[in-house]
Amino acid sequence: MLLLRNAEVYGPEHIGLRDILIEGQKISLVDKDLSRLSSLPGIETVDIEGRVTVPGYIDIHEHITGGGGEDGPSSRCPEATLSAILRSGVTTAIGLLGTDGISRSLENLLFKARALNEEGMTCYMLSGSYGYPPLTLTGSVERDIALIGLVLGVKTASSDHRSSNITGDELIRLGTETRRGGLISGKGSAVTVHMGSGKAMLEPLAYALEHSDLPGSIFLPTHTGRTEELAKDSLRLLKRGSFLDFTGGMDDEENDRASERIESLLKSGGGDQITISSDAFGSLPRFNERGECTGLDYSRPIVVHSLIRRLSEELPLEKVLRFVTVNPARLYKLRRKGRIAPGYDADIVVYEDMEISSVFAKGKTAVLSGKPIIKGRFE
Repeated sequence: MLLLRNAEVYGPEHIGLRDILIEGQKISLVDKDLSRLSSLPGIETVDIEGRVTVPGYIDIHEHITGGGGEDGPSSRCPEATLSAILRSGVTTAIGLLGTDGISRSLENLLFKARALNEEGMTCYMLSGSYGYPPLTLTGSVERDIALIGLVLGVKTASSDHRSSNITGDELIRLGTETRRGGLISGKGSAVTVHMGSGKAMLEPLAYALEHSDLPGSIFLPTHTGRTEELAKDSLRLLKRGSFLDFTGGMDDEENDRASERIESLLKSGGGDQITISSDAFGSLPRFNERGECTGLDYSRPIVVHSLIRRLSEELPLEKVLRFVTVNPARLYKLRRKGRIAPGYDADIVVYEDMEISSVFAKGKTAVLSGKPIIKGRFE
């Protein structure tokens, strides 16, 4: 058992100084004073010394097998490493494919997700890629979700020159299949839609909701803060019940823009429908006016924390934390994730001056004082 003492807990609601008892992979107790347990045999005690302590982040958009490929084979991005994810405060991730659904397969994605689960974190996955009809493991999205425990939904792309230009009617069919799979399996499921900066913006998604009986939550547009126009257009989906996913930026300027666009949407009362993700290990290509790739980098999982830190300068921390804890947990029905409370998974992040100091994943010490304790097998 592990006893964390003197933690300033945001669960994500601020509840003040607490002790946290972890048994196995679960949180057993959260109380003002559990010092009486320190002397019991088998108890390891860690003094948090009053530092801010929050739930582990749920990053719902990571290219764990690597993204990229927009400029030939050598432009494929590297795979995720366990320590890079955990050092960023992410203890639960959802892996997916991107532009390249040929050299990056769903079979590889499934086994990478299984590997990360074995190595010390929690990882799920999505079927599909940028292409349509979607890639699947079993022959249909519905069967993937219903039959494969780690599959929570499907990925597609819209309003992007790399996408399949999926239509509103195709989104209706894809959304219906995804919803059926979720209902049959008891999962929270969604169609994650990569949003580019194309002319259609969110029109295909709006069409699908206007011409069907699907709930708004079945569609999750991601990279919603890519442009100011796209962020403004997303308000109509917000009003229909859709969640909106914003991507952390690689520099202060990008995070300033994302923060402003999130704050603007919050004025419309959509705080419980906003999520933040990293697009980690996914490509960040630059294209000229002729559609030629002129440069490429890849995102890192730490950008989730970077955006949280920027938002917390303007908004209460307990409100910002919802975007990476209870909101994604509610969307995907991850019933034991997103909170520091008895019965929840022992996924915990400790800050020091708003930098990530320590991380506990599945009840084990993963990062301590900034140093990775748990690493992948070949790191």
